[in-house]
Amino acid sequence: MKIYRDGNTYIAPKGTYFEGNVKINGDFIVPPCTHFWGILVVDGRLELGPNSTVGSRVTCREAVIGSGTEIKGPVNASGSVTVCDRARISSINAGGDVILRPGIEVGDVKCEGTLFVYGKVKSGKLFGRQVKVLRADAAANNDFPEEATPGC
Repeated sequence: MKIYRDGNTYIAPKGTYFEGNVKINGDFIVPPCTHFWGILVVDGRLELGPNSTVGSRVTCREAVIGSGTEIKGPVNASGSVTVCDRARISSINAGGDVILRPGIEVGDVKCEGTLFVYGKVKSGKLFGRQVKVLRADAAANNDFPEEATPGC
């Protein structure tokens, strides 16, 4: 499958299917409805578009997981992770902050920073330096800390 490169950023075509494991040496922008049947490893920042799927685990530096996305394995990030509305993820382990938006389903979440939960989520155990649970409309009012603004 062809992946486009712009400097240190790689971009997949919309609606692409990747049958095996994928490793990207840089940042990776994934458009909506892209599907990975194996492991996804990104050395930089991952922006996983809405309604995409990953059949196994995801490893990256930072991640923004689009709405309606399904990841059947754990997400392991050395930095921050933002999970947008209605996504489904096995579990999250992050070295930075984690933002969970309304309607997501996730297993256990562990982070070294602050864990922000906006609205109603279905989850396992939540571990973080601080865990802040806020109303879903807090996101609409821009009540995010400056360093943790989501890309949703």
